[in-house]
Amino acid sequence: MIPRYSRPEMTAIWDPATKFRIWYEIEAHACDAQAELGVIPRENAEAVWKAKDARFDVARIDEIEAVTRHDVIAFLTHLAEHIGAEEARFVHQGMTSSDVLDTALNVQLVRAADILLDDLDRVLAALKKRAFEHKMTLRIGRSHGIHAEPTTMGLTFARFYAEMDRAKNRLEKARWEVATGAISGAVGTFANIDPRVEEHVCKMMGLRPEPISTQVIPRDRHAMFFATLGVIASS
Repeated sequence: MIPRYSRPEMTAIWDPATKFRIWYEIEAHACDAQAELGVIPRENAEAVWKAKDARFDVARIDEIEAVTRHDVIAFLTHLAEHIGAEEARFVHQGMTSSDVLDTALNVQLVRAADILLDDLDRVLAALKKRAFEHKMTLRIGRSHGIHAEPTTMGLTFARFYAEMDRAKNRLEKARWEVATGAISGAVGTFANIDPRVEEHVCKMMGLRPEPISTQVIPRDRHAMFFATLGVIASS
């Protein structure tokens, strides 16, 4: 993001370091679920959490990716540098890259939506205040591009309030729409991973399991989310 056009709290969500932190949490929670199911040794799952306070080196991950030509493999290689190759041997077992990428993206979108919803609450409060403050403030109305009957600024602010209230409702629905995760393995068949792993990871990351995926979360969810942002931005 371009810093001068972005707020620190929003920029932080989309910072590469935050992305890798979310990737790590997804992998760690998946290991916990796999260990609970007896698929991997519990000591290996516990070892993954040794990196819970680690600072993932974005430059180092980029350096590894230049060799592996694969972003998730680069990250997993860097994670192994933190916790040890033997301890990391079961990380990502049964998963596919999109399990991490798509689930992490939706975590970021949900967090961004929460910031925007707070913003809309403040906008609504300001518009409501102005609507009552200018309840009797006259202004000229307009019709067909020319002066018409008198109206009030209070009514104008009330109209703005109603529009932004609809905007908030739309964003709440859009947030719900993208609040899904998928840990279903290659092509989304769960052939190599238990669906209970997905349930656990989604619960821990504040998401719902994606009902049906083909290893990628359906993109109509994202289309609705960004279309909603476009409508709000034009309000």
